[in-house]
Amino acid sequence: MSIALPPSADALKTATWDDVAPYYEELATRHLDKNNVEEWLADWSAFEALLNEASTVANFAYSCNTADPEREEARLRFFSEIEPKAEEQRSRLQARLVNLDYMRPGLETMVRRFRNQLEIFNEANVPLFAQLARLSTEWAKVIGAMTVEWEGQDKTPPQMQPYLEEQDRGVRERAFRAMYRPYIEQRGALADLFNRMYDVRVQVAKNAGFDNFRDYMHKEKNRFDYTPDDCFRFHESVEVAVQPVVKRLMERRRKLLGVDRLRPWDIAVDPKGRTPLRPYKDIDEFVDQTRFVFEKVHPDFRVNFEKMAGAGLLDLQNRKGKSPGAYCDWLPTKGLPLIFMNGVNVDDDVRTLLHESGHAFHVFETNRIPLIFQRHPGSEMAEVASMSMELLAGPYVDRKHGGYYSDEDAPRSRRWLLERTLTFFSHCASVDALQQWIYTSPEGRDADARDRKWLELRRRFEGDAVDWSGLEAERVARWYYQPHFFDYPFYYIEYGIAQLGALQVWRNSLTDREGAVRKYREALALGATRPLPELYEAAGARLVFDPDGMRELVELAEEELATLDG
Repeated sequence: MSIALPPSADALKTATWDDVAPYYEELATRHLDKNNVEEWLADWSAFEALLNEASTVANFAYSCNTADPEREEARLRFFSEIEPKAEEQRSRLQARLVNLDYMRPGLETMVRRFRNQLEIFNEANVPLFAQLARLSTEWAKVIGAMTVEWEGQDKTPPQMQPYLEEQDRGVRERAFRAMYRPYIEQRGALADLFNRMYDVRVQVAKNAGFDNFRDYMHKEKNRFDYTPDDCFRFHESVEVAVQPVVKRLMERRRKLLGVDRLRPWDIAVDPKGRTPLRPYKDIDEFVDQTRFVFEKVHPDFRVNFEKMAGAGLLDLQNRKGKSPGAYCDWLPTKGLPLIFMNGVNVDDDVRTLLHESGHAFHVFETNRIPLIFQRHPGSEMAEVASMSMELLAGPYVDRKHGGYYSDEDAPRSRRWLLERTLTFFSHCASVDALQQWIYTSPEGRDADARDRKWLELRRRFEGDAVDWSGLEAERVARWYYQPHFFDYPFYYIEYGIAQLGALQVWRNSLTDREGAVRKYREALALGATRPLPELYEAAGARLVFDPDGMRELVELAEEELATLDG
């Protein structure tokens, strides 16, 4: 480049847009032809890696402590000042490449994405994206400050989860109600925040020439290989193929618990009256155990996990002031991922860490791909990486493999993993269907109508296996509890599509574990250099929306469940 790159992402830690703009301007004005395009792409990619890493560090720091005003300011600077304007400049650079009509093997998906993004870009949306970033930060601050009073102590809502596993049904009920109480109390504030986000999103779609935000987001997410109608097919297939299996699982649970009606606080407790699974004494032990589990899947996974741990890129424990949820992000110049989660010493923590580590291993597998634009394949394949890792690592959670549980308890954890895999589909369909409705319905901005629609969808996809009578407020609160509605709109159907891909990877591993892991890694290493169907094919899977394909996989999981825990 004629303008020297910063020496590291740390040099951009306090950058403003005025510091960043010259790099984009140089790339936008440099002479470009087919003789120097590869050098130009490499320079652009190198700068994006630096900026991406600086932004990731700021977001990670804020997620870890939403009460710190300096971290909040840094996140806002990147996401509301720099990122929207950078997106505008990226559009200029994408247009340069597209107009050059340059192509070589491996760039097909990248160029197709560039063309797609150019079609939806509108300069009027730049300040709107900045506004959405500020609203997202405001939402995270509200959620991060939530506490509940429990036996004389302030706890976060996620810290109620261990009490949902207590054998005392009264304790479970109190914990369940306490977990959702802050969301019920702040429903008005959260609904108002959502309305403000809704208004901006609708305007973004309108500016880009779309009738609604759903259609805009479908294109914005580069969903080339399936349509909104396929999403509706997915919803219907869940009703037909998954709901009967889940109903049988819930009936088994009800009988084992010996209750007339299964209530929502009866779902996480061990139905045979055994003590709750507690996978670790402290976070250090949790990390230590996990590296041995990954070694059994493949030694390279242990090496990579230890690289993250050694670099201080794991923040795993829940505490007041932390942003909710869990995620994996990446530091592209260092070639390292990081993991954020809210562990509270329950079995679900195991699943979460295995899941996010699958994302992390995806990052390691794509490090060899030269251009940053070629690395991330989209969420549908990224979630195959994470969900497959949950299932591939499942057989090694016992202590004889260095894991978390005794020989007696390990099958309970494996059973819970498969049960949650199956029950997840109903939740996935509910979340996607509500978003589809919100952004295509004239009632989408009506808070009461949204709540009523959520209740209708829960009844549709969950059936009557669990009795929610008298708990309408808590059931409504569940959608306010889901961060994707607020922070990642329309990022959810990917989980369902990917779960079906992961079940196929797992199915293959039952007869050829080594081969399944090899194909899994080969597929991840392709990054975004192939279309989505080809990435699934490389992993030994296919895209599934039909009830027959879904039924085959969920019934295989049900058969496996019959071999676990009696």
